Amino acid sequence: MKLYQVRKGQFVYFNNELHRVYGVKPMFKLSVHLVKLRDLSQHITKAVHVEKYIPKELDSFIFDHKVYTLRNNQNPAPGDYILINNPTPDTLDHYSLNEIEVVETVDRKGIITSDSNGIKHNEYLLMVPGRAPDSHPIDYKDMINFEEENLEDTGQQIIHPYGELSTQLGDVYKKRDSDEIFEAMVVAIKGKTIYLGGGVELKHEELMDTDKWEFQYNPFNT
Repeated sequence: MKLYQVRKGQFVYFNNELHRVYGVKPMFKLSVHLVKLRDLSQHITKAVHVEKYIPKELDSFIFDHKVYTLRNNQNPAPGDYILINNPTPDTLDHYSLNEIEVVETVDRKGIITSDSNGIKHNEYLLMVPGRAPDSHPIDYKDMINFEEENLEDTGQQIIHPYGELSTQLGDVYKKRDSDEIFEAMVVAIKGKTIYLGGGVELKHEELMDTDKWEFQYNPFNT
């Protein structure tokens, strides 16, 4: 894809796996910033390495280690996840394309999410837990090649990479919700607690919050 075709919120395939674009920074060499849906890990790349995908009803995919199927013929309930695939926000709302939010209240006109967004019923698809038998899995762009490659590597039944943590030692993150520029490297991982250089200790889910922290690079993987 050309850089001008990449937009925040798009679903794209990168390294054969489904991601969501959370930022585009044209001035940087690695200008496309992504979140991998299956584990919420952050990645950066070039536009030429991604391919756009438009999610639709009956697509199924893993989000944060759990499988969901998209539906538009079921009523949401408080606590359900929704995928905002047709955003038409009002002035006071702050949601965008393909954001995933949690339902807080439901009425005839629409829903209110836990982020206080009012969303009409024609703006979203419901994320129903589980992979429905009639669903279309979209976790990988080329599932056949993925399976063949993993069978060759392991010589046994495929074990999909749905581990608990996606953060690796050496990952460098920049703090976003601060006026000061602060970057730190992951120096230790214990359970779901991440230790950054400079004595910073935080939970994995906080580090994966793209409003607070942004993955930069891993010097050992370049």
